[in-house]
Amino acid sequence: MAKLMATATCTAFRGVLEGSGERVGQRVLLERVRFLAELSRTLTGALVAARWDEACLDVLAAGVDERGEALPSKGWMAMRRLKWPQDVPSLAGVYVPDRVRRGVEEYAARTLRLALHRRSIVIAVLAVWPADPSRRTEAEWAALRALLPAGVSGAEIRNRTRQVRAYVAGHGQLPAGLCVLEGPPQVAPLVLLAAMDRQQVILQRVDATTARLRVKLPLRAAPATGRDWAWHVIDIRLPGTITPDAVLHTPALRPTPAGRIAVDLPHSRPAPATKATGHTVALGFDWGVNTLLTGVLGRLTGKGPARRVVTDGRPLVFDATTVSAALHRLRGHREHLAAKRDHYQALADGLGSPHPAWGDHLDRARVLEVEHGRVCARIRHLNQALAWAAARWAVDQAAALGASIIHLEDLTTLEARGHRQGNARLSGQVRGTVAEAIRHLGARAGIVVVTVPARGTSKLCPGCLNTLTHHPAPDRLTERGWKWAHCATCGLSTDRDHAAARRIVSRGLLAQTHTTTDRTTNARTIRTTIDGTVRLVRRPKKTTRRLRRQRHAETAPPRPRGPKTTPGKQRPTPSRPTGPRHRGARRTAPAQAPGPTTSRRMPDVRTVPATTPTGVVQRPAGHDTQAPAAVSGPVPGHGVPAPHRPEEHLLPAGRMRLSRRTCRRRTRAAERTGFHHLHATEVHPLTPRFGPPDSDRTRPRRARKAWKPQAHTEF
Repeated sequence: MAKLMATATCTAFRGVLEGSGERVGQRVLLERVRFLAELSRTLTGALVAARWDEACLDVLAAGVDERGEALPSKGWMAMRRLKWPQDVPSLAGVYVPDRVRRGVEEYAARTLRLALHRRSIVIAVLAVWPADPSRRTEAEWAALRALLPAGVSGAEIRNRTRQVRAYVAGHGQLPAGLCVLEGPPQVAPLVLLAAMDRQQVILQRVDATTARLRVKLPLRAAPATGRDWAWHVIDIRLPGTITPDAVLHTPALRPTPAGRIAVDLPHSRPAPATKATGHTVALGFDWGVNTLLTGVLGRLTGKGPARRVVTDGRPLVFDATTVSAALHRLRGHREHLAAKRDHYQALADGLGSPHPAWGDHLDRARVLEVEHGRVCARIRHLNQALAWAAARWAVDQAAALGASIIHLEDLTTLEARGHRQGNARLSGQVRGTVAEAIRHLGARAGIVVVTVPARGTSKLCPGCLNTLTHHPAPDRLTERGWKWAHCATCGLSTDRDHAAARRIVSRGLLAQTHTTTDRTTNARTIRTTIDGTVRLVRRPKKTTRRLRRQRHAETAPPRPRGPKTTPGKQRPTPSRPTGPRHRGARRTAPAQAPGPTTSRRMPDVRTVPATTPTGVVQRPAGHDTQAPAAVSGPVPGHGVPAPHRPEEHLLPAGRMRLSRRTCRRRTRAAERTGFHHLHATEVHPLTPRFGPPDSDRTRPRRARKAWKPQAHTEF
């Protein structure tokens, strides 16, 4: 068993003074938490600014002190070993306990250590600065890659190169390092309670849904003595994501702009251990712009050089067109508000304080700033809900199909050069958040998540590895486009993202022995590209009608003995009017007008996230279709009356149910209360055994006789 770490954000509403038993409301508690957070930010900012130079960063990068001993992993212990906090003057007339200083030093150490990664990239870029920064040669790229740390993406290299170019354009020379390019990092009002011991904070779990935090907070903004600090007992309501078997760890406190006390509570829970190799059934996903995820199921067959990947060709689509349109509209609205805010701020700065219109311009700028923050929060929350909905859907599909590994496309180098609108749409898809959510949910379900190289996945055909041509639609193969892929060699004609998903699952299964694991983040990736063809196979045939009837007869409850009678029934049930083409119509019956022809096929469009294999619906927002009798009451529609419109007042005399139009209208009204309607493939549990038979596996005689290496096979 492995350990899965996660952080849940809770809210503290009230507390109790431990000494006197006085109740502390949310407003007073927020004020005292803000006192401690501002005190922590002031001391941390001063310590970071005092050590923001190349010499101090060299010491942290080396990881040894002046005596040659290794620095501790805990930041506050490393800072005290180096004696850096002693050189920073303390606040005059303010009493700060030693445990609070530990949290300050830990925060400063983490901030400085985070800058080491950016500094290593800048040092490598400056060491091999090219003659033409806009276009490096192959030799210059090779020299740069040799100096960079492992795992650096091309986007990070381009960003640092642009930063250095801007400095050279303004100063006429190369910078000496990161500390010259950037100023000291800004720190947020945050209290790291994890660096403090029991003399400052105590956390214990009361029951499955409640935790109790005992912390010492200041009673005033500038506490002068120890009497200005007091113990507060705060009860925290745990969310449903923290299971009863989870182990709680010391949280962090921070005041939010909305006037709440956020408690970032880390917790760990046991998770099934996963392996990087030995997988035979995998699920590969390709990223898209509107179609956020397009997946396909693959299976590795054969051994040694005869290994190959087969798939049933069923596309798994998570289409987020509606959310993408909403996000694009909100981004445009946000840019418009920012432009107006900057315009009024510039007008106010140009007029000056004596001018009578100066105050009006500042007031308008403040109003626009508040509205700009609201729109940003809306975009952030919508992106978060979209990311977790897509992650739940992907993990549910893998669990239902029996896949033990998920392969994602590594698009850290994706950039639509020269297309500003394309860059905005790609950046708005929050692929990083989706990938992290899939890793987290996959770890909980025992499913491995591995990224594979993205270069060339949409260029070559998955069936024959020849070059694909891209077109707008399957009936417009003479035009150049983007959405549809066609292979002139083998005749493949399919969606571009679907073809790329086949190649992704093939790369992941064939190169799984080259999987590397990052020790800091435990993220697994494959950087070695092994391309192979993907063969289409058939699914097993459905159960015959005779077997279905036999199974229904075995599972159906026994029919009571005696003649079938219905109390109050005086005449036989009239037959339903059918058309002449109905197979049950009698030949002696009079001819009737043919009714409308309806389809018995279920629609492919549904509201997501889909129902999990266990029957539980996971929705990011809105009602739960599996629990209509919730606190908010039953969902109107399908014969269920609305709470404010009783059934007896709606139905006419002698009518026992609502009309189809009323049910449809109420159902649509109820659906609008949930998350955005996305188009996604339903979660259907399928057998993972598909593809040609292995040598050590017995199959039915009919399947063995029907299988041929050159033809489609059953699975």
